[in-house]
Amino acid sequence: MDIRIKTIEDLSLNAWPSHQIQFYDGWLLRFSYFYTHRTNCVEQIGASSIPVDEKIRYCENEYSRWGTPAIFKISPLVSTEFDRMLEKKGYVTEHLIDNMVIELPACDSVPRDSLSADPAADDKLTGSASDDQLTGSASDDNLTVSCSRFITPAWIDALFRLKNTTNIMHKTVVPSMYQAIPKETFCISLHSDNKIFGTGLGILDRDYIGVYAIHVHPELRRKGYARKIVGRILHEGYLHGASYGYLQVLSGNEPAISLYRSMGFVSLYKDWFRLKMQ
Repeated sequence: MDIRIKTIEDLSLNAWPSHQIQFYDGWLLRFSYFYTHRTNCVEQIGASSIPVDEKIRYCENEYSRWGTPAIFKISPLVSTEFDRMLEKKGYVTEHLIDNMVIELPACDSVPRDSLSADPAADDKLTGSASDDQLTGSASDDNLTVSCSRFITPAWIDALFRLKNTTNIMHKTVVPSMYQAIPKETFCISLHSDNKIFGTGLGILDRDYIGVYAIHVHPELRRKGYARKIVGRILHEGYLHGASYGYLQVLSGNEPAISLYRSMGFVSLYKDWFRLKMQ
């Protein structure tokens, strides 16, 4: 097995905390009110001593108490026999994920214009903001890519707007999940004045910079702004000691995959989720 797979899996756990977690005989049960599959699933992180059938039933009962389906993450670190067992129990496959990596520096991954046009703009968006200050009418005028070392309320509010997040529970618990990230973060905003039209988040862990939360206002897509945001994350990571970058993307998201490949990312492995339909 490629040791990099284990590394990326560890980094991903550090990068994206769940609202609550439970350890159970080598399995990690993650609970986040079904915000994402990754933060609301079972991951195998150690050896087991309890019969697998018993453990699966236990997990199903625990997730049922939360009112969410039981989800198991399947990666190359998980046995194919376990995956087939879940399939026989009626678990369906959802969200095939392509895990991609890049070695830094990569000339095409850190374009010069990914840097802030105005360095003084960095760390500017630090306060909270009302809805009418965020993700308003988009235009190309005076847009700047800037970086804060903190995940701000304004950035989280903009992320919710860009993702069309309306679930009240998600809007309540997810800010605390972002604030609980234990590693160094680089919070990227594509903005004009106090209006945020794009987001990205870099998470530095060991000698890797993780690329997360890439979202651009629909009116500004396919104009190179996602490339600038990702480039800024990789640039900040490289400046602060990263030798590699990594990200996860849905395997069917061809526009995003094409972008990442054009920047120098290559596929390392795939993982997916097995979900028990209720």
